[in-house]
Amino acid sequence: MAKVKPPVAKNETIELEFVDLTHEGSGVGKINGYPLFVPYGLPGEKAKVKVVKVKKNFGFGKLLKVLDQSPERIEPPCDVFYQCGGCQIQHMSYKMQLDVKQKQVQDAMRKIGHLEEVPVHPTIGMEDPWRYRNKVQIPVKGVEGRLETGFYKKRSHDIINMDTCPITDEQNDRMVEAVRRIAEDAGITPYDEDKHRGILRHIMVRNGKETNEIMVVLVTRTDKLPQQEKIVEEIRKAYPNVKSIMQNVNPERTNVILGKKTKLLWGEEYIHDSIGDTQFAISAKSFYQVNPEQTKTLYDKALEYADLSGNETVVDAYCGIGTISLFLAQKAKKVYGVEIVPEAVDDAKKNAKLNHIDNAEFYVGAAEKVMDWWKAQGLRPDVIVVDPPRKGCDETLLKAMLDMQPKRIVYVSCNPSTLARDLNILAEGGYETKQVQPVDMFPQTSHVECVAQIELNL
Repeated sequence: MAKVKPPVAKNETIELEFVDLTHEGSGVGKINGYPLFVPYGLPGEKAKVKVVKVKKNFGFGKLLKVLDQSPERIEPPCDVFYQCGGCQIQHMSYKMQLDVKQKQVQDAMRKIGHLEEVPVHPTIGMEDPWRYRNKVQIPVKGVEGRLETGFYKKRSHDIINMDTCPITDEQNDRMVEAVRRIAEDAGITPYDEDKHRGILRHIMVRNGKETNEIMVVLVTRTDKLPQQEKIVEEIRKAYPNVKSIMQNVNPERTNVILGKKTKLLWGEEYIHDSIGDTQFAISAKSFYQVNPEQTKTLYDKALEYADLSGNETVVDAYCGIGTISLFLAQKAKKVYGVEIVPEAVDDAKKNAKLNHIDNAEFYVGAAEKVMDWWKAQGLRPDVIVVDPPRKGCDETLLKAMLDMQPKRIVYVSCNPSTLARDLNILAEGGYETKQVQPVDMFPQTSHVECVAQIELNL
């Protein structure tokens, strides 16, 4: 059989009408049924496009000129949006962003989960979808003898030198710039990933939105930090509300930002923040949501879907530093949290004490193994809450959940595709997904968080 030749060729310039979006926010157009994926194209637009890559069943294009513009297209406020890899959809109106995220979840439910009838509600957005990130991790590079900081260009490790990021807390922006200048004045050399030399790899800043406490983390290749006392003194002088200055040592050749060793240079090992009435101590390596305003929205919805009366036993798998567990403990009889990272479990226990919560217990281990052990001890939870990483739940964890037969499961997800896959498995095990609520935790990006309410069919 003769091969079917794609209807376009590399470097060809064509006119294309966009009919859809990928889950990453690129425009989708078709030439004789052959799809082309083009960043920054919007449905309903006609554009001049250069074909940059041709594969057997699809290709990629570069947007040259919009000929017929969508009313939902806006001018991105970020000067480096089209070069930076951090945001994908600043060129869309915020209303369109929310609609696109709802559709992304609906499509995953239908195409991956085969859950045609599950209601997916409109995405809950923010009143002001800017300056929401409470944490920033900025790489450091040497350029002509100077330290430069900025995000990476798309699909590269070239840094875009930038003064500000419109989705990052403005104070964090200023802190990064101050620390860069202080390190440069102290003669600290930037890390060179090609030669694996130099000292300063990243500058990380975290802040408590409610407390205004700031943590600065200097990520270095070397254990020794030259001019340490001077650097600490200058950071404290520049920003008096800094509560914690840490050094994280990462001597490895790796793209992973943080190394295993973290030490206190000055102040306290934790800063504090609160979500609603619940307080949290946050360390340099704690997983703590970057958008606390929307985190409260997300957790309130999880609590609503858990439908607690005060008599329930709850298991929180992937409990992290106890953020969801402590919300649940205020309405449940007992909460058991499990997390594979020992430091996170230590933080969860500290956070329980901080909030005077004595009906939550936390355990270190793989969730599926600990849950099997709990089951063998006779534990029968009424509700299981799960908040896995992007890869979703392991099949062994889903089996452990099904074996425990809770009345309800609340699934918090940062990936609609793996959520839909796992909901399908739970459906085969006798559970029905009642509803899914998308929450816009990351405005201006293509990411969307969801909460699913799942009940046992009796």
